Amino acid sequence: MTTLWQSLLIAIRSLRVNKMRALLTMLGIIIGIAAVIAMVAIGSGASKMIADQISSIGSNLLLVIPGSTTSGGLRTGSGGAPTLTYDDAKAIKAECPSVADVAPTVRGSAQVVFGNQNWSTIVMGVTPEMLTVRDWPLVAGRNISQSDVDGATKNCLIGQTVAESLFGDADPIGQIIRIKKVPFIIIGLLDHKGQSPQGQDQDDVIYIPLRTAQRKLFGSQFPNTVGAMMIQAKGADVLKKAEEEVISLLNQRHRVGPTREADFTVRNLSEILAVSEQSSKVMSLLLGAVASISLIVGGIGIMNIMLVSVTERTREIGIRMAIGAKQRDILLQFLTEAVLLTTCGGVIGMGLGVIGALAVSKFLQWPALISSQAIIIAFVFSAGVGIFFGFYPARKAAGLNPIEALRYE
Repeated sequence: MTTLWQSLLIAIRSLRVNKMRALLTMLGIIIGIAAVIAMVAIGSGASKMIADQISSIGSNLLLVIPGSTTSGGLRTGSGGAPTLTYDDAKAIKAECPSVADVAPTVRGSAQVVFGNQNWSTIVMGVTPEMLTVRDWPLVAGRNISQSDVDGATKNCLIGQTVAESLFGDADPIGQIIRIKKVPFIIIGLLDHKGQSPQGQDQDDVIYIPLRTAQRKLFGSQFPNTVGAMMIQAKGADVLKKAEEEVISLLNQRHRVGPTREADFTVRNLSEILAVSEQSSKVMSLLLGAVASISLIVGGIGIMNIMLVSVTERTREIGIRMAIGAKQRDILLQFLTEAVLLTTCGGVIGMGLGVIGALAVSKFLQWPALISSQAIIIAFVFSAGVGIFFGFYPARKAAGLNPIEALRYE
């Protein structure tokens, strides 16, 4: 312990003599550590943002949309024809054991008017299960009920963006708005949801009863059809089973056989989440790897400076050996200097990395998630760089011949 303490004091004294050279030597480590921490923080923040956006859709979800159909020899694209019905949704809820809830929807856009204010938004016909499936609570009022759907009432729920655009800070509950000149009473205000994975504002929406949308607002030559169905499984462990059950049931109901192509598509949103998370993790690792290259460059710089230092202090090494210093003492001295350089550079780099990540987050509105684990790893890595790149110069110093070292000019 005494030898290590003495080596540390000698290392500090040596670095103080050449302050500018020590600072320039540390610069590569400082930049490397700062870059690693900042890049990992930004990459992790982006991963969390993507995960939050996808999870905001809901958990354990399947999305069923109309598929392609063939008419007169012409094939329509996915969703090109109304092939799903409200009865399909009821059958899935009743006959698929792994399904918890089903939320059929009809979607359209409309101009909404309140007083002298107007706003163009998305209007969706839904059932009461929509809020459960989407994990979307209300901040005021009540949900659309099944009696609202069956009676095709003119009640509606509005999102936060619509509320701010039409009412500002005023309470919208109980107010009457006109959607395509049809009056609707606002019975509920949805909580804030944020952006979707596609960048769309999920709060810019109005929910109305499904039957109301089908019969009184959008109309259709197929009055019982729905645009899509969101299906929530009873758990993540039965999500795949729920998907198989839904496909099997719809195949039966739509008479899909070996010679007939399915007129619907089932998408597993959890698989989309997994792929997106994996992509963001790979991107974070890539950013960290690119930033780590500067650490290697900094380590090589330290090796070069330490070799120069050994050459400059050859006579000093000879004198220390002549008065009784052993090879391990010389090795420890120069190794301590290298580790001290990288450690000091690592500490400064950690501070700059955190500041840089916060600055990017604030000025560019990009999320940054600073991890204490990443900081600890970066610090340990900087010390490891000092040991790895400082060992050869230290070994060379310890291997000098005392007599030749004393003669060195």
